[in-house]
Amino acid sequence: MNTEINKTKWKCRRGLRELDLLFRKFSNNHLESLNRDDFIMFNSILDLEDQPIYDFIFKSTSLNNKAQEDFILLHIKNFLDQ
Repeated sequence: MNTEINKTKWKCRRGLRELDLLFRKFSNNHLESLNRDDFIMFNSILDLEDQPIYDFIFKSTSLNNKAQEDFILLHIKNFLDQ
């Protein structure tokens, strides 16, 4: 699992500074505690382009994927609001 975690942490490095900081901090604090399904979902979000993720988090524009949106709202946005 360490190799997968390292790959995921690398994918957290983003072109948009806001997402880079958010995803890297989230991964450092929570990545190892995610269950397998959440880990896979987080990786699917990291596979998306930066702009749609940014627009969903900061402008409430839909990603057109309810599972990804629910994960972001539950884990990422909740983490952001702390």
